[in-house]
Formats: sequence, C-alpha cells, structure tokens
Amino acid sequence: MDRLTEMEAFATVVDQGGFTDAARKMGISKSAVSKHVSSLEARLGARLLNRTTRRVSPTEIGLAYYDRALRVLNDAGEADALVSSMQSDPSGLLRISVATDFGVNHLSPILGDFLDEFPDITVNMVLNNRYVELISEGFDMAIRIGELEDSTLRARKLTETTKRMIASPAYIEKYGRPTKIDDLNEHKLLHYSSQSNGAVWKLTAPSGEKRQVRTAGGLSVNDGQSLLNAAISGLGIAYLPSFLYAQAMADGLVEDVIPELPVETQGIYAVYPPGRFTQPKVRAFIDFLVHAYADKGPTDW
Repeated sequence: MDRLTEMEAFATVVDQGGFTDAARKMGISKSAVSKHVSSLEARLGARLLNRTTRRVSPTEIGLAYYDRALRVLNDAGEADALVSSMQSDPSGLLRISVATDFGVNHLSPILGDFLDEFPDITVNMVLNNRYVELISEGFDMAIRIGELEDSTLRARKLTETTKRMIASPAYIEKYGRPTKIDDLNEHKLLHYSSQSNGAVWKLTAPSGEKRQVRTAGGLSVNDGQSLLNAAISGLGIAYLPSFLYAQAMADGLVEDVIPELPVETQGIYAVYPPGRFTQPKVRAFIDFLVHAYADKGPTDW
C-alpha cells in the first residue's frame, strides 16, 4: 500500500477520533481506512492505536508518530501546491512599490508590454520615495536601489546603476570646475530631500577614503527628475543615478563634475516576501523585468 496514504489514514483517524468519521472525511470505506492503518502498524511493527468499542486513541508511540506524520503530510501538500502554482497561469492583482524616479522613467513605459503578455494580471503600482513594509502594507513586491536593508526579504538583481555628480556646462563655465571633494564647499549643491541619511553625499576619494559632504542649502527637492532639470538649468551640482542623467549627458546637457572620482555603483533589485515558493504573478513580472533590463546599466540607460 502507498505509504503516504497509510499515514493520511492514521492521522485522520486520530484527528476524527474514530474510523467511521475518518472514512467519511477521506471519502473511502471504513474497511479501507482500517486496512491502511493495519498495514502501517504491520510495516512499523508497532501498535499505534488503542481500539475499544467506544473510542480510538493513539498509543504513546502512535502519538509520537502522529506528530512526525503530520509534518510529512504537510510537506507533501505544499509540494503539490508548489507544482500546481508553478504550472498555473499568472493572474490576479499585483501590487508594486517603486521609487518615483525609477517608476516614472523606466517602469511605467514598459508596463503596457507586460500587461499585453499577461492579460489576467492587473497592476497597482505605487510610486513613493519611502521605505515600505511589504507584508504589513499589502505589497507583493518592490523595486529597490542600493544596499538592501531588510535581509529577511527575497531579492533578485535586475541590473545596476551608477551615481555621479553632474552639472551643466554653463554652470561649470560660470563657477568653475571642482577638482577635488573639498572644493565642493564653494559650490551650489542640489539636495535630494528624501534621502534617508539626510543632507549628506557619501563619496569616495581617489585614495579610496570614504568622505561625507553636507549639501543643505540652495535647493532641496524630493524628486530626482526635478533635480536633474535644475542641474540642466545651471542651478548647481546634483548627485544622481545614471538611469536619470544618462540621456542628458549623452545630449551634452550635463557632464561629470569630477571624473577622477571612483564610480559609485548600485544594484537595482526586485524584492518580495519570503516563502517556500513564489507566486506566479510575481515570478512572471520579475522574469519580465530581467529581460526588459538585459541591455541596461550600469551607464547604459
């Protein structure tokens, strides 16, 4: 007889308190349940149930076996669910959290292609510049840039971006080009007001030394595209990721302010809650993004 079926029959008898109710629960005859349990006891060489005319209860050995059998049955059920899930067509509502700058410039333009490919999925994309709690706030996944703070989440790297200080040629002509980090104290710096570390740029000197530069004053904006526009207009120096400035630099609207500094590279990740298997809609979207960004980064935006 099938070992899992024997386990299931035994566990159901214990759960239901008797063979009659167990048979009804399993949808088989009482005699079939009895045969499964008897076969299990014969194979193990131990009595698992105390049988009387009024009730059935597990023996001490049977109770210990019951606890282990439940784990095996639960694992088998999850394995079946995994296969079914992976073979099912992706569908349902997909809630995504993404930083405004990246979402507007590099996610919104490709969502139509994803929805055409997966018509049974609907997307609710929330653009914000704060760190959201995926599970408690009901998100299926998020796209995050830079070092991942929450190690409990699962993550898949999509691509990379770099961060550079950029300014317009007009600004550099008017105020001069800084040649080292200390020179930034004499310049107009454009601050991203939603930075978690405050009004500070974390830079690396040519020697490898880590430096911090205060950037308060001048202009503060909680939107990277607005900072890029301000830099293009000659209002100051901005410290931005390549997925924002790459096209403007290619068009000659901005340039690298201190090209001698080491390039800061950041990963762009899809993160999603932990679990034994990934929902088909989440897996489909992540696979789609990996393909969509295959020719992107670190500077190819």
